[in-house]
Amino acid sequence: MKTFKLISLDIMEEQNEDLTQRRIKLQDGLIINREDDHGRWVIEAYVDESYREFFETMRENEEEIIVQVKITKQSNRPATFMVKAIDVNMIGDRMNVIFMGTIVDRQQEQVEKVLKQLMDEGYQGEDLLTEFKKRGQESKA
Repeated sequence: MKTFKLISLDIMEEQNEDLTQRRIKLQDGLIINREDDHGRWVIEAYVDESYREFFETMRENEEEIIVQVKITKQSNRPATFMVKAIDVNMIGDRMNVIFMGTIVDRQQEQVEKVLKQLMDEGYQGEDLLTEFKKRGQESKA
C-alpha cells in the first residue's frame, strides 16, 4: 500500500444537467492506494462537523459519486475517482469521512470523446485512424 497526503477534495454534483464542483474545506486528509486486485483507493477526509448531514446522507444512500482530489501538493493535477462514502466518524467538533473507490482514467475518457466526435463527423476506417492521429499531433503542439 502507498499513502499520500490529501491536499484538496472536490465533490462533483449534477445540477440541472450541469456538472458542478463542491469544494470541501479540509482540515487534513490522506489517500491510500490499496494496490489490491480491484484497484481500490481509500480516501480519508478530516473536515468540520458542519458537513455532517451532507456526508451522512451520502453514506446512508450508498451514493456512488465522482470526486476530484489533489495529492501531495497543490500544483499537482487533480485525480478523478468514483467513490462511495463508507464511514463517517465524529471526532470532537470535527469528523472524518472515509471513501472507497477507483481512479478514473481521464486520458482514456478523452480518447473516447475524440473518437466519438470523429465518428459523428463521418470518419470511418483508415480515414478515422488518419484523422485521429492528426488531431492527436495537433493537441500535443
